[in-house]
Amino acid sequence: MSVAKPLAVPPGAGAAIPKAQFDWRPVLLLLAVALAGVPLVGSGSTWLTLTVAGLAMGLIIFIIASGLTLVFGLMDVLNFGHGVFIAMGAFVATSVMAGMADWTASASLMHNLVAVFCAMLAAMSVAGALGWAFERVIVRPVYGQHLKQILITMGGMIVGEEVIKMIWGPQQIPLPLPEALRGALLWGDAAIEKYRLLAVVIGLGVFAALAYTLNRTKVGLLIRAGVQDREMVESLGYRIRRLFVGVFVAGSALAGLGGVMWGLYQQNVHPQIGAQVNTLIFIVIIIGGLGSTLGCFMGALLVGLMANYAGFAFPKLALFSNIVLMVAVLLWRPQGLYPVSQR
Repeated sequence: MSVAKPLAVPPGAGAAIPKAQFDWRPVLLLLAVALAGVPLVGSGSTWLTLTVAGLAMGLIIFIIASGLTLVFGLMDVLNFGHGVFIAMGAFVATSVMAGMADWTASASLMHNLVAVFCAMLAAMSVAGALGWAFERVIVRPVYGQHLKQILITMGGMIVGEEVIKMIWGPQQIPLPLPEALRGALLWGDAAIEKYRLLAVVIGLGVFAALAYTLNRTKVGLLIRAGVQDREMVESLGYRIRRLFVGVFVAGSALAGLGGVMWGLYQQNVHPQIGAQVNTLIFIVIIIGGLGSTLGCFMGALLVGLMANYAGFAFPKLALFSNIVLMVAVLLWRPQGLYPVSQR
Protein backbone atom coordinates (compact mmCIF):
# COMPACT_ATOMS: atom_id res chain seq x y z
CA MET A 1 0.00 0.00 0.00
CA SER A 2 1.56 3.21 -1.11
CA VAL A 3 1.69 6.25 1.15
CA ALA A 4 1.02 9.67 -0.32
CA LYS A 5 3.98 11.97 -0.09
CA PRO A 6 3.44 15.36 1.47
CA LEU A 7 3.26 18.27 -0.90
CA ALA A 8 6.44 20.22 -1.27
CA VAL A 9 6.35 23.57 0.50
CA PRO A 10 7.96 26.42 -1.42
CA PRO A 11 10.91 27.98 0.35
CA GLY A 12 9.87 30.79 2.66
CA ALA A 13 6.11 29.97 2.39
CA GLY A 14 5.84 29.26 6.10
CA ALA A 15 7.77 32.32 7.15
CA ALA A 16 5.80 34.91 9.10
CA ILE A 17 5.06 38.18 7.39
CA PRO A 18 7.40 40.75 8.94
CA LYS A 19 5.68 43.53 10.81
CA ALA A 20 6.43 47.11 9.90
CA GLN A 21 8.78 48.62 12.43
CA PHE A 22 7.76 51.79 14.20
CA ASP A 23 9.75 54.83 13.09
CA TRP A 24 11.20 56.41 16.23
CA ARG A 25 13.02 59.28 14.49
CA PRO A 26 10.12 61.79 14.76
CA VAL A 27 9.88 60.95 18.48
CA LEU A 28 13.61 61.61 18.84
CA LEU A 29 13.10 64.91 16.99
CA LEU A 30 10.45 65.90 19.53
CA LEU A 31 12.80 65.05 22.40
CA ALA A 32 15.61 66.96 20.71
CA VAL A 33 13.43 70.08 20.40
CA ALA A 34 12.47 69.79 24.08
CA LEU A 35 16.11 69.39 25.16
CA ALA A 36 17.20 72.24 22.90
CA GLY A 37 14.88 74.48 24.86
CA VAL A 38 16.89 73.98 28.07
CA PRO A 39 19.88 76.19 27.12
CA LEU A 40 17.59 78.69 25.36
CA VAL A 41 15.45 79.19 28.45
CA GLY A 42 18.27 78.92 30.97
CA SER A 43 16.16 78.05 34.02
CA GLY A 44 14.97 74.53 34.77
CA SER A 45 11.73 75.65 36.40
CA THR A 46 10.93 78.03 33.53
CA TRP A 47 11.73 75.27 31.03
CA LEU A 48 9.31 72.91 32.79
CA THR A 49 6.60 75.57 32.80
CA LEU A 50 7.08 76.31 29.09
CA THR A 51 7.26 72.62 28.19
CA VAL A 52 3.98 71.72 29.88
CA ALA A 53 2.37 74.82 28.38
CA GLY A 54 3.71 73.88 24.93
CA LEU A 55 2.47 70.29 25.19
CA ALA A 56 -0.97 71.52 26.30
CA MET A 57 -1.13 73.98 23.42
CA GLY A 58 -0.01 71.26 21.02
CA LEU A 59 -2.67 68.83 22.22
CA ILE A 60 -5.41 71.45 21.82
CA ILE A 61 -4.19 72.07 18.27
CA PHE A 62 -4.16 68.30 17.70
CA ILE A 63 -7.82 68.00 18.73
CA ILE A 64 -8.72 70.77 16.28
CA ALA A 65 -6.56 69.40 13.46
CA SER A 66 -7.45 65.72 13.96
CA GLY A 67 -10.90 66.27 12.46
CA LEU A 68 -9.45 67.78 9.30
CA THR A 69 -6.83 65.01 9.19
CA LEU A 70 -9.59 62.38 9.27
CA VAL A 71 -11.55 64.08 6.52
CA PHE A 72 -8.55 64.49 4.23
CA GLY A 73 -6.83 61.19 5.00
CA LEU A 74 -9.93 59.01 4.70
CA MET A 75 -12.12 60.98 2.29
CA ASP A 76 -9.56 62.96 0.23
CA VAL A 77 -11.48 66.18 0.88
CA LEU A 78 -9.68 69.52 1.21
CA ASN A 79 -12.03 71.28 3.63
CA PHE A 80 -10.84 74.88 3.98
CA GLY A 81 -14.09 75.63 5.80
CA HIS A 82 -13.01 73.62 8.85
CA GLY A 83 -12.71 76.85 10.83
CA VAL A 84 -16.48 77.38 10.91
CA PHE A 85 -16.90 74.26 13.07
CA ILE A 86 -14.23 75.55 15.44
CA ALA A 87 -15.94 78.92 15.76
CA MET A 88 -19.39 77.37 16.16
CA GLY A 89 -18.16 75.11 18.96
CA ALA A 90 -16.54 78.04 20.76
CA PHE A 91 -19.66 80.22 20.58
CA VAL A 92 -21.97 77.41 21.68
CA ALA A 93 -19.70 76.99 24.71
CA THR A 94 -20.13 80.65 25.63
CA SER A 95 -23.92 80.23 25.73
CA VAL A 96 -23.83 76.96 27.69
CA MET A 97 -21.34 78.21 30.27
CA ALA A 98 -23.22 81.50 30.65
CA GLY A 99 -26.33 79.47 31.42
CA MET A 100 -24.38 77.49 34.02
CA ALA A 101 -22.83 80.53 35.69
CA ASP A 102 -23.53 79.18 39.16
CA TRP A 103 -21.59 76.02 38.32
CA THR A 104 -18.61 77.84 36.77
CA ALA A 105 -18.43 80.30 39.68
CA SER A 106 -18.42 77.49 42.25
CA ALA A 107 -15.19 76.65 44.04
CA SER A 108 -15.97 72.95 43.52
CA LEU A 109 -13.80 71.35 40.85
CA MET A 110 -16.52 68.78 40.16
CA HIS A 111 -19.09 71.50 39.43
CA ASN A 112 -16.63 73.26 37.12
CA LEU A 113 -15.82 70.07 35.22
CA VAL A 114 -19.51 69.27 34.77
CA ALA A 115 -20.07 72.74 33.28
CA VAL A 116 -17.07 72.41 30.96
CA PHE A 117 -18.04 68.91 29.79
CA CYS A 118 -21.64 70.03 29.19
CA ALA A 119 -20.31 72.86 27.03
CA MET A 120 -18.07 70.41 25.16
CA LEU A 121 -20.91 67.96 24.51
CA ALA A 122 -23.21 70.74 23.28
CA ALA A 123 -20.46 72.16 21.05
CA MET A 124 -19.68 68.74 19.56
CA SER A 125 -23.37 68.07 18.90
CA VAL A 126 -23.97 71.40 17.16
CA ALA A 127 -20.70 71.24 15.19
CA GLY A 128 -21.43 67.64 14.16
CA ALA A 129 -24.92 68.58 12.94
CA LEU A 130 -23.46 71.53 11.04
CA GLY A 131 -20.86 69.18 9.55
CA TRP A 132 -23.60 66.84 8.32
CA ALA A 133 -25.35 69.73 6.55
CA PHE A 134 -22.01 71.06 5.25
CA GLU A 135 -21.10 67.69 3.72
CA ARG A 136 -24.53 67.15 2.20
CA VAL A 137 -24.98 70.60 0.66
CA ILE A 138 -21.46 71.90 -0.02
CA VAL A 139 -18.93 69.05 -0.13
CA ARG A 140 -20.85 66.17 -1.72
CA PRO A 141 -21.18 67.78 -5.20
CA VAL A 142 -17.39 68.32 -5.45
CA TYR A 143 -15.94 64.97 -4.34
CA GLY A 144 -12.72 64.30 -6.23
CA GLN A 145 -12.34 67.93 -7.38
CA HIS A 146 -9.75 69.53 -5.13
CA LEU A 147 -9.76 73.01 -6.63
CA LYS A 148 -13.53 73.29 -6.37
CA GLN A 149 -13.38 71.89 -2.84
CA ILE A 150 -11.01 74.67 -1.76
CA LEU A 151 -13.13 77.44 -3.29
CA ILE A 152 -16.54 76.19 -2.18
CA THR A 153 -15.52 75.28 1.37
CA MET A 154 -13.89 78.67 1.88
CA GLY A 155 -17.13 80.23 0.73
CA GLY A 156 -19.01 78.02 3.18
CA MET A 157 -16.80 79.24 6.01
CA ILE A 158 -17.50 82.86 5.15
CA VAL A 159 -21.24 82.20 5.17
CA GLY A 160 -20.90 80.34 8.47
CA GLU A 161 -19.08 83.27 10.06
CA GLU A 162 -21.88 85.62 8.99
CA VAL A 163 -24.45 83.27 10.54
CA ILE A 164 -22.47 83.33 13.79
CA LYS A 165 -22.50 87.15 13.70
CA MET A 166 -26.26 87.10 13.21
CA ILE A 167 -26.76 84.87 16.27
CA TRP A 168 -24.11 86.10 18.72
CA GLY A 169 -23.09 89.43 17.21
CA PRO A 170 -19.79 90.54 15.64
CA GLN A 171 -18.10 91.53 18.86
CA GLN A 172 -15.64 89.55 20.95
CA ILE A 173 -17.23 87.53 23.76
CA PRO A 174 -15.30 86.57 26.92
CA LEU A 175 -15.03 82.88 27.80
CA PRO A 176 -13.40 82.87 31.24
CA LEU A 177 -12.11 79.75 32.91
CA PRO A 178 -14.26 78.27 35.70
CA GLU A 179 -13.18 79.21 39.20
CA ALA A 180 -11.45 75.95 40.19
CA LEU A 181 -9.51 75.75 36.89
CA ARG A 182 -7.90 79.16 37.32
CA GLY A 183 -4.40 79.60 38.68
CA ALA A 184 -1.52 77.17 38.69
CA LEU A 185 -0.04 74.30 40.66
CA LEU A 186 3.44 74.93 42.02
CA TRP A 187 6.15 72.33 41.65
CA GLY A 188 9.20 73.93 43.19
CA ASP A 189 9.69 77.14 41.26
CA ALA A 190 7.70 75.85 38.25
CA ALA A 191 4.09 76.98 37.84
CA ILE A 192 1.84 74.67 35.83
CA GLU A 193 -1.60 76.03 34.98
CA LYS A 194 -4.50 73.80 36.00
CA TYR A 195 -6.37 74.20 32.72
CA ARG A 196 -3.32 73.12 30.72
CA LEU A 197 -3.19 69.87 32.69
CA LEU A 198 -6.84 69.27 31.80
CA ALA A 199 -6.02 69.98 28.15
CA VAL A 200 -3.21 67.40 28.25
CA VAL A 201 -5.54 64.73 29.66
CA ILE A 202 -8.30 65.42 27.10
CA GLY A 203 -5.84 65.60 24.20
CA LEU A 204 -4.22 62.28 25.07
CA GLY A 205 -7.67 60.73 25.48
CA VAL A 206 -8.76 61.90 22.02
CA PHE A 207 -5.56 60.56 20.43
CA ALA A 208 -5.95 57.18 22.14
CA ALA A 209 -9.60 56.93 21.07
CA LEU A 210 -8.78 57.80 17.44
CA ALA A 211 -5.85 55.39 17.26
CA TYR A 212 -7.90 52.55 18.74
CA THR A 213 -10.93 53.20 16.51
CA LEU A 214 -8.95 53.38 13.27
CA ASN A 215 -6.63 50.45 13.96
CA ARG A 216 -8.51 48.07 16.26
CA THR A 217 -12.20 48.22 15.35
CA LYS A 218 -14.30 46.93 12.46
CA VAL A 219 -15.52 50.43 11.64
CA GLY A 220 -11.94 51.68 11.29
CA LEU A 221 -11.06 48.70 9.11
CA LEU A 222 -14.05 49.30 6.84
CA ILE A 223 -13.28 52.99 6.49
CA ARG A 224 -9.63 52.35 5.58
CA ALA A 225 -10.62 49.54 3.21
CA GLY A 226 -13.23 51.78 1.60
CA VAL A 227 -10.58 54.37 0.85
CA GLN A 228 -8.43 51.77 -0.91
CA ASP A 229 -11.17 49.92 -2.84
CA ARG A 230 -14.64 51.36 -2.44
CA GLU A 231 -16.31 49.07 -4.99
CA MET A 232 -15.03 45.91 -3.32
CA VAL A 233 -16.27 46.95 0.13
CA GLU A 234 -19.66 47.96 -1.26
CA SER A 235 -19.93 44.59 -3.02
CA LEU A 236 -19.70 42.97 0.43
CA GLY A 237 -22.86 44.80 1.49
CA TYR A 238 -21.40 47.77 3.39
CA ARG A 239 -22.53 51.33 2.66
CA ILE A 240 -19.33 53.28 2.37
CA ARG A 241 -21.07 56.59 1.74
CA ARG A 242 -22.71 56.43 5.16
CA LEU A 243 -19.39 55.60 6.78
CA PHE A 244 -17.74 58.55 5.06
CA VAL A 245 -20.54 60.90 6.14
CA GLY A 246 -19.98 59.62 9.68
CA VAL A 247 -16.28 60.43 9.36
CA PHE A 248 -17.10 63.98 8.26
CA VAL A 249 -19.52 64.45 11.14
CA ALA A 250 -16.96 63.06 13.62
CA GLY A 251 -14.29 65.39 12.24
CA SER A 252 -16.64 68.37 12.59
CA ALA A 253 -17.50 67.37 16.16
CA LEU A 254 -13.80 67.18 17.05
CA ALA A 255 -13.36 70.66 15.60
CA GLY A 256 -16.19 71.85 17.85
CA LEU A 257 -14.48 70.28 20.87
CA GLY A 258 -11.23 71.94 19.88
CA GLY A 259 -13.02 75.26 19.52
CA VAL A 260 -14.21 75.07 23.12
CA MET A 261 -10.71 74.25 24.37
CA TRP A 262 -9.08 76.96 22.26
CA GLY A 263 -11.64 79.52 23.42
CA LEU A 264 -10.95 78.64 27.06
CA TYR A 265 -7.22 78.77 26.27
CA GLN A 266 -7.59 82.31 24.87
CA GLN A 267 -10.42 83.14 27.34
CA ASN A 268 -12.37 84.91 24.61
CA VAL A 269 -14.00 84.08 21.27
CA HIS A 270 -14.82 86.01 18.09
CA PRO A 271 -16.35 85.03 14.74
CA GLN A 272 -12.93 84.77 13.02
CA ILE A 273 -11.42 82.47 15.65
CA GLY A 274 -11.63 79.48 13.33
CA ALA A 275 -10.09 81.26 10.36
CA GLN A 276 -7.17 82.43 12.52
CA VAL A 277 -6.43 78.89 13.71
CA ASN A 278 -6.74 77.44 10.19
CA THR A 279 -3.18 78.43 9.24
CA LEU A 280 -1.76 76.69 12.29
CA ILE A 281 -3.85 73.60 11.54
CA PHE A 282 -2.52 73.26 8.00
CA ILE A 283 1.06 73.70 9.22
CA VAL A 284 0.52 70.82 11.66
CA ILE A 285 -1.04 68.58 9.01
CA ILE A 286 1.73 69.26 6.50
CA ILE A 287 4.44 68.60 9.10
CA GLY A 288 2.82 65.34 10.19
CA GLY A 289 2.09 63.99 6.73
CA LEU A 290 -1.20 64.64 4.95
CA GLY A 291 -3.90 62.42 6.42
CA SER A 292 -1.77 60.80 9.15
CA THR A 293 -3.32 60.83 12.65
CA LEU A 294 -0.02 59.92 14.33
CA GLY A 295 1.80 62.51 12.22
CA CYS A 296 -0.78 65.14 13.17
CA PHE A 297 -0.22 64.28 16.85
CA MET A 298 3.57 64.60 16.60
CA GLY A 299 3.36 67.72 14.45
CA ALA A 300 1.03 69.44 16.91
CA LEU A 301 3.36 68.72 19.83
CA LEU A 302 6.32 70.07 17.86
CA VAL A 303 4.42 73.23 16.95
CA GLY A 304 3.31 73.78 20.55
CA LEU A 305 6.83 73.40 21.96
CA MET A 306 8.41 75.54 19.25
CA ALA A 307 5.87 78.34 19.73
CA ASN A 308 6.48 78.50 23.49
CA TYR A 309 10.28 78.27 23.38
CA ALA A 310 10.58 80.79 20.54
CA GLY A 311 8.07 83.13 22.16
CA PHE A 312 10.17 83.17 25.34
CA ALA A 313 13.68 83.28 23.84
CA PHE A 314 13.04 85.20 20.59
CA PRO A 315 9.75 87.13 20.88
CA LYS A 316 10.22 88.93 17.55
CA LEU A 317 10.68 85.63 15.69
CA ALA A 318 7.84 83.78 17.42
CA LEU A 319 5.40 84.37 14.55
CA PHE A 320 7.76 82.73 12.06
CA SER A 321 8.97 79.87 14.24
CA ASN A 322 6.36 77.38 13.05
CA ILE A 323 6.97 78.19 9.41
CA VAL A 324 10.70 77.65 9.96
CA LEU A 325 9.89 74.34 11.66
CA MET A 326 7.70 73.25 8.74
CA VAL A 327 10.39 74.10 6.20
CA ALA A 328 13.04 72.24 8.21
CA VAL A 329 10.87 69.12 8.53
CA LEU A 330 9.98 69.12 4.83
CA LEU A 331 13.65 69.46 3.87
CA TRP A 332 14.30 66.37 6.01
CA ARG A 333 11.14 64.49 5.01
CA PRO A 334 9.29 66.00 2.03
CA GLN A 335 6.19 63.85 2.69
CA GLY A 336 5.98 64.68 6.41
CA LEU A 337 6.89 62.82 9.58
CA TYR A 338 4.54 59.86 9.07
CA PRO A 339 3.32 59.74 5.46
CA VAL A 340 0.10 57.81 4.97
CA SER A 341 1.68 55.74 2.20
CA GLN A 342 4.14 54.28 4.70
CA ARG A 343 1.65 53.36 7.44
